[in-house]
Amino acid sequence: MALDRISLSDFRNHAATGLDGTARFNLLVGENGAGKTNLLEALSLLAPGRGLRRAALADMVRSGATNGFAVGADLLSRDEPLRIGTYSEGAQPGRRRVRINGAEASAVGLGEWLAVTWLTPAMDGIFTGPSADRRRFVDRMALALDPMHAAHVSRYEGALRERNRLLADQREPDGAWLDAIEAQMVEHGSALMVGRARLVEALAVRLAQMPAEPFARPALTYVPGAPDHADGLSQALYEGRRRDRAAQRTLSGPHRDELDVVHAAKRMPAAQSSTGEQKAMLVAITLAHAGLAAQGRASILLLDEVAAHLDPVRRAALFEQLEASGAQVWMTGTEIAPFESIAGDAATWRVTNGLVERL
Repeated sequence: MALDRISLSDFRNHAATGLDGTARFNLLVGENGAGKTNLLEALSLLAPGRGLRRAALADMVRSGATNGFAVGADLLSRDEPLRIGTYSEGAQPGRRRVRINGAEASAVGLGEWLAVTWLTPAMDGIFTGPSADRRRFVDRMALALDPMHAAHVSRYEGALRERNRLLADQREPDGAWLDAIEAQMVEHGSALMVGRARLVEALAVRLAQMPAEPFARPALTYVPGAPDHADGLSQALYEGRRRDRAAQRTLSGPHRDELDVVHAAKRMPAAQSSTGEQKAMLVAITLAHAGLAAQGRASILLLDEVAAHLDPVRRAALFEQLEASGAQVWMTGTEIAPFESIAGDAATWRVTNGLVERL
């Protein structure tokens, strides 16, 4: 299954863009700032979540547009095509809406049909940045395998904010109210941790099957920030009330989870590895996840400016593994040269100032 008849209306610098006749490999070529990444961002919104930039909806609306933006695509399969899309209303939208075959649906509903994985230059610091970045990285990958994961993240974070608000209040929190909030945190937090643990376990198995070279193979470990079962999490929250009130924030729970990544061959933490090794490990994780996401439903993989930063050996290995992944692949670049080995089988578009021309 794959996406075709893609349309963008008033999205970023794209007033009215259409892409037809897609292929397994799809190349978007153009100068920096032409709108290539904007196209990838639009495709990333065909899944639950905030997209690859995590931008505010108002920032996605084309400057000067007054009716919001719209992104749509046909999801092709052996049966009839399924039309999926997302849109906003007005220049300052409150939330984005979703349609599946013309009927209103939830964003979670998109995830039941399509899994989306991406890799962008902004992710290069994932191993050295704050732990919150790695949790979002894990949650986005888990979401591609289980659409309900997004709901657990949202509801846990909402309950966490409410608990922290009560803890920071000068007045003593009502015990019954804390009980109710912690019950929500336990329900969604334990499901959240189960989803993260399953994802990391599945990735570890797939990574172990991949060659150690030319992409540095990472070893992944999920480190929970609290007991990773409902009873243990409930007890930790209850027993930590006095300590958490002194700190004015919740000090244990899945919001303190960590993803531990190690260069397997060197047994060196990813954060201490070279920039090139970190990039290679990130590519390996992305490829492993794309293979997992492609099992059982449509999967697309968005790669922003990846090929240009790889040497010829790693570039050839990348294309070979992408071919085996089962995902429809979208790649950007400033020139066609890095893609010469696959250009003959790819659908290629030149992007210029928000205008798209098929090559």
